[in-house]
Amino acid sequence: MDQKVIQYLLDTYKLPLYVFEESVLRERVRCLRKKLPAECGLCFAVKANPFLGEFLNDDVDRFEICSPGEMYICESMSLPAEKYVLSGVNKDEESMRHAFERGLCAGILTVESLSQFELIRTLAGEYHTEVRIMPRLTSGNQFGMEEDEIIGIVREISSEEYLSFAGVQFFSGTQKTSLKKHRRELLMLDDFIDRILEETGVSTPELEYGPGFPAVYFEGEEFDEEAYLDEFSDLLCSMRNHIPVMLELGRGIAASCGSLMSRVADVKCNHNNNYAILDSGIHHLAYYGQFMAMKRPILELWPQRQSGNSDPEWTLCGSLCTVNDLLVKKLPVHDLKKGDVVIFHNTGAYSMTEGISLFLSRDLPSVVWVKESGETKLLRDSLPTWKMNYGRIAD
Repeated sequence: MDQKVIQYLLDTYKLPLYVFEESVLRERVRCLRKKLPAECGLCFAVKANPFLGEFLNDDVDRFEICSPGEMYICESMSLPAEKYVLSGVNKDEESMRHAFERGLCAGILTVESLSQFELIRTLAGEYHTEVRIMPRLTSGNQFGMEEDEIIGIVREISSEEYLSFAGVQFFSGTQKTSLKKHRRELLMLDDFIDRILEETGVSTPELEYGPGFPAVYFEGEEFDEEAYLDEFSDLLCSMRNHIPVMLELGRGIAASCGSLMSRVADVKCNHNNNYAILDSGIHHLAYYGQFMAMKRPILELWPQRQSGNSDPEWTLCGSLCTVNDLLVKKLPVHDLKKGDVVIFHNTGAYSMTEGISLFLSRDLPSVVWVKESGETKLLRDSLPTWKMNYGRIAD
């Protein structure tokens, strides 16, 4: 982040503060487009960062929506319904009726169970609306369905007036660095696509695949993303079934564009250990794989300074009343003091929605968008949470 921008943010906004950078986000998408096969589409998983939807509309092909709330967010942002993938393991009738009534079914509806299929089939007939159905194949957990169930659904779709078969969806996890696992999964999907054609006579129009590309969150992590994407692209191109592939990505798109700015609220020394209390904590910071500060996030200090191994070591803690609220251990810092700022990088995915934000009734951080021009836009002001935890409407 540019030093002038950092100082402007500190002078203008209350901390803690989430910051998302347009230049980093757009460069990330350009990089993925360049490294992946030209015919490969990008679908942004809204759950990774709902704030980014409106800024990604021109950069991605679809939006993966996994809850009624995410659907309402995308609708409020006026994102085009034809780019929606209405997904999720729990589709309730009320929100699905809203989707049909408001024309939000113009994209794709995934199906994760036979009861979901029956609900969508019923509503499509009731509203006389054509719907593109994409069954989700399970990877052995609670999500999706078995192959036999999907085969049965494909057969039924062929005789339905308002339903059409859009393809198969598959996702098996995140932070996947194993290309061998990708190879096994793509071979399995190739076999399943062959089976669909053999047993139903229906060709699979598309594969939506969640590759779970890893994001680098911690110092010392070694990951050659360029070589990884080259080999992954080769795996896609080597599939027997040369059908369009849509890659669903969340942290793979959003992680690098975000930072969390947090101020040192207090410093102390207990039992010869130096502690810095930050105005943020684990309720605002959620790195995948982070547990009790066992790894050190990529961060910087402001004002900037040179620190070395001879400097005092500090444990950075959050503001929650739990010994679990540890962010960094044994961080050598020169002259750390109250009022200094710690900037945690690569927080563009999940931190602002996945943290235990209501714990201790502390305020939700503000969220700021930094344009490529350097201008800033406040997306959400700091919000008090005590009223939500009050148990009844507060005056």
